[in-house]
Amino acid sequence: MTALRGRIFAAALCLLLAGCAVSADYRPPRPDLPPRWSMGEEAGAPLVTAETPWWTAFGDPLLNALIDRALRANPDVRLAEARVLEARARRGAATGSLAPSLDARGSFTRERESRNAPNPVLVRPGGEVEPPGTENLFQAGFDASWELDLFGGKRRAVEAVQADLESALYERGGVVLTLVAEVSRNYFELRGIQRQSRLAATSVAVQRDSLALLRARFAAGMATDLEVVRAEAEVERRASLLPSLDFSYRKALHRLGVLLGEAPGAFAGELQPESIIPVPSGMPPVGAPSDILRQRPDLRRAERQLAAASARVGVAKADLYPRFVVSGSLALASEEFGDFSDRGSVLWSIGPSIIWPIFQRGRIVARIEVRDAQEQQALIAYRRVILDALEDMENALAGYRDEADRRAALIKAVDADRRNVVFARGRYQGGLTDFREVLVAESNLLQAQGELAQSETNLLLALVALYKALGGGWSVPAGEGGE
Repeated sequence: MTALRGRIFAAALCLLLAGCAVSADYRPPRPDLPPRWSMGEEAGAPLVTAETPWWTAFGDPLLNALIDRALRANPDVRLAEARVLEARARRGAATGSLAPSLDARGSFTRERESRNAPNPVLVRPGGEVEPPGTENLFQAGFDASWELDLFGGKRRAVEAVQADLESALYERGGVVLTLVAEVSRNYFELRGIQRQSRLAATSVAVQRDSLALLRARFAAGMATDLEVVRAEAEVERRASLLPSLDFSYRKALHRLGVLLGEAPGAFAGELQPESIIPVPSGMPPVGAPSDILRQRPDLRRAERQLAAASARVGVAKADLYPRFVVSGSLALASEEFGDFSDRGSVLWSIGPSIIWPIFQRGRIVARIEVRDAQEQQALIAYRRVILDALEDMENALAGYRDEADRRAALIKAVDADRRNVVFARGRYQGGLTDFREVLVAESNLLQAQGELAQSETNLLLALVALYKALGGGWSVPAGEGGE
């Protein structure tokens, strides 16, 4: 009956201690998000999700191949993967602390006691003191210990490193998203520069034809030297654009090489032939503002960092309570090696212990305050990242909408200039004007086409910015992402 009462008392004590120690479980905050975007987009189902390879929507096999190579060789991605491996190893180490520990030990000691201060003094059965001598001691055994996690400190530590691992996974997702967007942006810029360079070279050729015509008219006394000088200046002005376009082309080419983990200019041969990228029609469905909480890796990383900070508050609070450790050992010890395996050489011990830092409460409370402050910082950082994400999305929507309107207007301008060239040629063939009007009309058409080419490049870049703001194109291994 007494033993039963002892067990009941021990169980009740453990439940009481555990009840006092249980801290509130972490719950992700619910940010106050607007129901829809300010641009008036309908909050339908988003076409782009976290796993969507949105770059395939452009229909360019070379772009797809470049992105695949970048994902395999980019140094930033490989660095992020190494950080994931580190975080995964830390989680394994923290999880192992929940289980009992078992250590094997063995030793051999040979010693001689002091004749002047023997310890211990050995007395023979007849009462004669045995003089000190040389002794051997053989030992082998096992030591085991298990700290009972009554107050949840170790479990909170495991939750913290698990959140750290998920944060590292989302950090890698953010690196992948940024890399894909950078490769796409530089690729589209390079293709746009190729198109603009061709149009600029054609414009210089047309302007030189106009200059040659003016010089002929000047020689015949039908034009002034001022007209010739102005035409020469226009030729040089348009020719001056070619070096800057070439420099921009080489910058984009070099940047692509570095993004793909290669030397700058390594892909010059593959990218040399000009290729016009068709602009996708329409804007993809963007969903509601709440969708970006699941799709953007930077938001999910910030939330996991908040979860880790919250768990570490629990770790700090657990230090206020005692630690209960059950330890034991089982060993063999003998002075003679031949007696090592006898039953009489067996020794063992088992028992609980308690550790309670009573006079360190001030230091522990200070550490708790530090962790509380870090949790507040993580919460503020999470809300700031949400605001930044909303700003990115609103800017991307506005940029795409405005550039689409500009492109529509330039398409009409190019069509009008093209009809003007037809009219000018008709007037020239009918003898109603000279060839200068044709050259001017063609020059205006080339300028409008160059502006349209730049606008189409800008629209592609705006679409890339929109996809990046939506947060698509990355993923984490199944079962390792946080919620």
